[in-house]
Parts: sequence; structure tokens; C-alpha cells
Amino acid sequence: MNAETPTGKKKKPSMTRRMIIMLVVVAVVAGAIVGFNAFKARMIRQFMASNAAPPATVTTLTAEVQEWQPQIAAVGSLRAVRGVDVTTEIAGMVRSLHFRSGDEVKAGQLLVQLNADADAAQLRSLQAAADLAASVLERDRAQLAAQAISQAQVDADVADLASKRALVAQQQATLEKKSIRAPFAGKIGITTVNPGQYLNPGDKIVTLQALDPVYADFSLPQRQAVDIAVGQVVSVASDAHPEDRFAGRVNAIDPRIDTATRNLMIEAAVPNPRRALVPGMFVDVRIDTGEKKRYLTVPQTAITFNPYGATVFLAQDSGKKDAQGNPVLEARQVFVKPGPTRGDQVAILDGLEPGATVITSGQLKLKNGTPLVVNNEVVPANDPNPRPRDE
Repeated sequence: MNAETPTGKKKKPSMTRRMIIMLVVVAVVAGAIVGFNAFKARMIRQFMASNAAPPATVTTLTAEVQEWQPQIAAVGSLRAVRGVDVTTEIAGMVRSLHFRSGDEVKAGQLLVQLNADADAAQLRSLQAAADLAASVLERDRAQLAAQAISQAQVDADVADLASKRALVAQQQATLEKKSIRAPFAGKIGITTVNPGQYLNPGDKIVTLQALDPVYADFSLPQRQAVDIAVGQVVSVASDAHPEDRFAGRVNAIDPRIDTATRNLMIEAAVPNPRRALVPGMFVDVRIDTGEKKRYLTVPQTAITFNPYGATVFLAQDSGKKDAQGNPVLEARQVFVKPGPTRGDQVAILDGLEPGATVITSGQLKLKNGTPLVVNNEVVPANDPNPRPRDE
């Protein structure tokens, strides 16, 4: 109860008392704020702990050291050692065909016979004239021996016989051109020529290809010219026969570099007894060079790139246990130095040790410390010599 002054008025609280009350109120408010923030932070931590990101499912592989044979890879095309479009040298009408599309033919085998009746008749006429000239020469020589004629007459008879025999040979050559023969042994292609068809000089009759061996033509950058030599073993493969590789040898090297591409043209001869390779095919060419080397290898899918370089993620023991007591794996990112590639594999020159468990897929959702679940039921390809598959 406030005391009253002699004049009858109540006294006001002192300044000190009001200051104390204000400080107490401020302290209570500040304490409430601090307590609320502490409570909120604790609740957030509990919430985050109870809602941690689930483990990421990845595939893994143990990095191992493997033996590599350095190779040069190139793209080439096949060409027949001998291949021509069979044509006619002179005009004529087709009398008969002596082959079927796809036949194997021998060198000199008759393919097409053109109508040659007039040429044969002309040959017989010229041959008869030559025979008459031979008889005249024989008779005049007998006359010369009896000194009934001069030497000049015999000389004229000799020249006349030589001229007529030349005409016979010329007509014989023309007649032989009406019989079109295979210039070498090989396989006949598909023809559209039929008996009764008139052919002009140069008209294509059919293609003829010698298929064993075949040439593989390919080019290499000039910096690899020192790695190639005649007789070097090559291996070619075609997607037409994905399970097979065909061995051959370098047959010739172009003595000049193409100034437009700065590439060197190489020709390799590849045996083809089964006729599996056909001229015009696209082929993958591999050439072994140098001595074998040993590299630590991982699948190319294990490498990820960022502005700072190439990295891989490792699956490591976090030191924690799950509800069943099994070790919990976590991701750890390391920088590596990749080297040469071979098929699905890449060599690691630095940054990785043999035996490390490398994550080969699922890296996009990873960061350091991400818990992992390993599932290797389906894994990325890791074949040093992959081949096309039709699936």
C-alpha cells in the first residue's frame, strides 16, 4: 500500500524498482527466445535423423591389374584382290549365257557367246584366200627353180601370202572377242543380260570378284606411321559376323601421306576361304603394337567428369552397423588420372589402388558419405573386346 504524503497524495515507485522489473521482464523474454530456438534446433535434428535419405543402390567392381596389348584401331573397307565388271569389247547380240548368277568360275571359262555367224564366214573366206596365196607361192617357186619367172614375182607372192594370213589372224581375233571369257577365277555376281539382247562395247555383263584373299584398306594418322610395317599381323571384324575376327597381314603401305587428311593409307591381305568377307564391307581393324603392359583397369562407366578432373566413387566401410548388424557402406569420391581405353575398359594411371571397390553405376545420386546398397544383378559392360549384338 502506497504511503500518503502530508498533502494527501500517494508516492510513485522509485526509479530503481522500475528498472529491476524491466530487466526481469527482458531476461524472461530472452530466456524464452533462447529456449525456443534450442527446442526448435533439437526438434529439427530429431526430424532430420528420423528422415535421413535412404541408401543409394549401386553396382560395384574390384579394380584389378590386367595385362594389356597395345593396339591401333582403325576403320576400313574390304576390296577384292581382283574385281572387274565383265564387259564386251565389240558390239553384238547375245546368243547364249554359260553361267548363272552367283557361280564360281575358272580363269578362261566361257561366260557369254555373241552371235558370230558373219564373222565366222568372213574368216573362212579369208582363210581360203590365204590358202590360195600359199598355193600360188609354191607353184611360183617351182617356176623360179626352172627359171620360168623372175625372183620379183616370188617376192610378191610371199608378201601377198603374209598379208592374207594377217587378215586371217585379224578376223580370228575378232571372232574370239565374240566369246567373252572370265579373265580370272572368282565368283560371278548377279546379271540382267539375256539371250537376244544387243550389247554395245563397254556394256556391263556381270561383276566378277576373286574373294580369297580380300584386301582391307584403312588409313592411320601420320603419327602412327612408325608403328606399321609390311608383314605386321592385323585383325579385322565385321558386324555381319560379330562372333568372328579374321587374321591377316599388312600387304602394302602407301609411300605418301594424304595432304588433305594427313593420313597414311594401309592395305592388308586377309585370307577368306569361307567367303565370309565380301568386298565393300565396313570392318573394324586392330593392329597389335609394342610389348604388353599392365594397367589397373575399371569400366569406363565408373569414370565421372567435373570441372576439376576425372573422379570415381569408392564403396567403403563407414564403421556403422545396420539393424541386422551388417557393416554400412558409404560413398567416397576420389580424383583419378585415366589412361588409354580398351573396349569397355579404361586404364587408371594414378589415384586408385588395386583391390579398391569401385562404384560402376548409380554415381549421379551420390556424394561423400551417402549410404550404399550394392546390387550386382545387372552390371555395366566390362569387355576388353566388345562386339555388336542384335537383341
